[in-house]
Amino acid sequence: MAGIDPDAAASTTERLASRLVASLGEDGTVDRRAVLGGLGVAGGAALVGSGRGGASATNDDEEEHGNFGPSGEYDDPDFDPHAYLRQFETGRNRESSVSQEVYEETIRGERRTVRHFELTAVDTTITVAPGVEFEAWAFDGQVPGPTLRAVEGDVIRVTFSNASAHAHTIHPHLRNLNPEMDGISQNGPGVIDRTEDSFTYEWIAQPAGVHFYHCHSMPLKEHVHRGLYGAVVVDPDPERVRENPRDYVNYQGPVTDEMREDLVARAKSRNHEYDEHGYTDHDGVDEMVMVMNGFDTNFDGDNEVYAANTQAFAYGVADTDGKGSWTGGETIHPIRIDRDELQRVYLVNAIEFDPINSFHTHSQFFDYYDHGTTLYPTHKNVDTIMQCQAQRGIIELDYSGHDPGLYMFHAHQSEFAELGWMSFFEVEA
Repeated sequence: MAGIDPDAAASTTERLASRLVASLGEDGTVDRRAVLGGLGVAGGAALVGSGRGGASATNDDEEEHGNFGPSGEYDDPDFDPHAYLRQFETGRNRESSVSQEVYEETIRGERRTVRHFELTAVDTTITVAPGVEFEAWAFDGQVPGPTLRAVEGDVIRVTFSNASAHAHTIHPHLRNLNPEMDGISQNGPGVIDRTEDSFTYEWIAQPAGVHFYHCHSMPLKEHVHRGLYGAVVVDPDPERVRENPRDYVNYQGPVTDEMREDLVARAKSRNHEYDEHGYTDHDGVDEMVMVMNGFDTNFDGDNEVYAANTQAFAYGVADTDGKGSWTGGETIHPIRIDRDELQRVYLVNAIEFDPINSFHTHSQFFDYYDHGTTLYPTHKNVDTIMQCQAQRGIIELDYSGHDPGLYMFHAHQSEFAELGWMSFFEVEA
């Protein structure tokens, strides 16, 4: 396998995860400064890696940190970050546990597709690092919540039930036309109380892009930090793009016929239901969702664990035979991608207690579409972008010219990476 030595990469993941978990302790009461201090003990060995590694504590780790360390597997049957990457709830996803359906209605004088979902807020326990549990509040028992997907102009209808011990709402980062549907305590039904009450929210899917939903009950920082958030993907409608191309570009010059057709083609490539002109099932495009988040395990207002999609180092490297078989575990392994497919990442920052988060790729540059609302990149050919809380965007990566192997990506706040937000793509020919 070309690129990063898989043994060293496995050892890096194992050592960082082991020391993170050991530093936190079973009750998670150690603060982040102490966790980073514990990681510093690893020195160059943790950062360079030596020998074969898995995601389990070695004898040396047990001697240095006691018997508390990652077992090599995540034991959380309710959430799999590898499955979450590519699971979109479209109203037609019959294999999902999320109740959903699609039908037609006349709304605001137009015949529209309605995508109806049922979501429930619950109090639950999630796993954020091997052996480290976090008392979460979650939509449908998972953090992040289910990724809802619609086409521009559709109606997203969500019947929200509250089975939590706390009052909650759902607030959408969409262009919402009805204040009663804003999901805040001052409008509409206000907060949905803890008596298993329910309310049906209804939003028009607009604008096209990648968006965010979250609880807007007070105190906001607690309800968001505890896990009540998720992504909404709104695909562009190619016919709307054809009629109003300027709505999808940051450009003031003339719109030529060639440019219009290019924008329509780009819209088709992002539309999960478009089945013409070679875009059936997004042929040649691999789409995934990454929600960057963090967890304050001792509730001191500072995160001790960071991740993309909740579980620290889940996209890291475990033991491998060097040929793509990850023998170190099913729950910790790189994201496998086809070198010949365009990689499209819907990226959302749900961090609390930190002003920014970031996404950085090694050995590769990418195009970035801030909020995903344009069809031409807002940042072209970059390898690092920053997002504040609730900011989101679309990243497009092309590895077609790269050798097969491991390519790292992570937050470029170094401490975030050391505390869990460190990942790898495994590029396969």
